Amino acid sequence: MVLTIFGILGICFLVIAPIPVGAQCPVCVVTVGGGMLIAQKLGVDDLLASIWISALNVAISFWLASVIKQKFLKNGYLLTAITLLLTLIYFKVTDQIGAPNNQLFGIDKIIFGQVVGTITMITGNNFYQFVKAKLGHAPFPYAKVVFPLFIVLFVTILFKLIFKL
Repeated sequence: MVLTIFGILGICFLVIAPIPVGAQCPVCVVTVGGGMLIAQKLGVDDLLASIWISALNVAISFWLASVIKQKFLKNGYLLTAITLLLTLIYFKVTDQIGAPNNQLFGIDKIIFGQVVGTITMITGNNFYQFVKAKLGHAPFPYAKVVFPLFIVLFVTILFKLIFKL
């Protein structure tokens, strides 16, 4: 009940006081994170959930790299590697990795999903940058958000259908 009230108040605030947002901003991150919680509650397979968790990590990393002032940590790829490592450590420490019946190709589904999601999200980011460079401008509004999320969605559906997850 409390979450519903805060959700309604949050939506009202966003409608009343809209602020411009960039791709992979905190609003996008919260949206993906909220979607992950719902997916887990609905019993989505660990591989598919892990793809989206790692996509969230990449989004956080690249957004964070854009606001960090220190040169060493201003690299989105470095921050992505750090968040991937920390996420895998978290899953290991909490015993979510290593179940023998939770594997695909002999690799734990969570580890596999983390790697696939990271590569997919980075590919989406790079594809957007490639298209933008070729055109000299963004192909359409919010393309920087749409490209990576569409590719992650495509890969998720592909894995769901091929492996019947």
